[in-house]
Amino acid sequence: MLIGDVARRSGVSARMLRHYDSLGLVRPTGRTASGYREYSDDDIRRIFHIESLRSLGLSLREVGRALDDPGFRPADLVDDLIRQTRERIAAETALLTRLRRLDAAEPAGWEEALQIVALLQALASESAGRRQRAALSSAAEGPLPVEALVEAVLSETDPNAAGALRWALARSDADVSALLADGLHAPEAAVRERAVRALAELADGESTALLRDALGSSDLVVRRRAALALGTRGVAEAVPTLVDMAVEGANDVDAADALGMLAARPALADLIADALVDRLARGPLEPSARRRLAQALADIPGSTASEALTGLTRDEDRAVALTATYILTLRAAR
Repeated sequence: MLIGDVARRSGVSARMLRHYDSLGLVRPTGRTASGYREYSDDDIRRIFHIESLRSLGLSLREVGRALDDPGFRPADLVDDLIRQTRERIAAETALLTRLRRLDAAEPAGWEEALQIVALLQALASESAGRRQRAALSSAAEGPLPVEALVEAVLSETDPNAAGALRWALARSDADVSALLADGLHAPEAAVRERAVRALAELADGESTALLRDALGSSDLVVRRRAALALGTRGVAEAVPTLVDMAVEGANDVDAADALGMLAARPALADLIADALVDRLARGPLEPSARRRLAQALADIPGSTASEALTGLTRDEDRAVALTATYILTLRAAR
């Protein structure tokens, strides 16, 4: 079969067939009397084999090795192709993500576009210091790639860089809370904690709603961080978790401060005092827990808190009794 017929039937151009011949991949078995290439059935089958292997992503050199090397192992090549394909997909996915984030930032011109690209590159740096500097400088660099900042917040392990990233997010005008919401339900506990910490530094209504939902989380760390944030926002639903924190010694000083802030609202003072007194009455509690509850009662106004402290002045544990006595003395001096 002449080269033109082979090209029509195989779909491989005559030019490519000549290239295969020059590389030694497919050399026509014969020649006509006029000197034209003439392909045998075996030659045509080899052409189809070449095209099949090329469809897997092999280079022509790899195709030649696969067809001519008696010791060639297909499994090794396929494994290598899988690895290369995964790497290529990862690179293309990263590029697509970068382009989408650039598009979402809506740069006004190439100068802003280049600033955003530089920021994206800095956020992906292996240097924690560079990531921190990128976050701190982001507010002065025009439109922000907010999705990239959120992803950086949820993945950042360096405390300084993480703080800078949360600060940058809090300064953004975008709907950051909605982007952080998925992080509250991430499989990794560290990601959930980073999400709730970032939400705690936002001041919008949506973040408060998400923190309220987080009070029901099965993740104890998420519940506690949500309660501390909600306590400073005057949300009464945080009281039970804050009381538990005082009893259990988990950020108990911060929990007591949050309860004190909530108790500044007259409508909540009695509710908080009753909750603390109920935990004392429910017992048994370790002396250290009773002492922490006494400290939590210190900033709770009203007779209920004072009566509970008076009872604690007679506690069998001297440290608890002295703590309650000292707190009552301070309350009387106010």
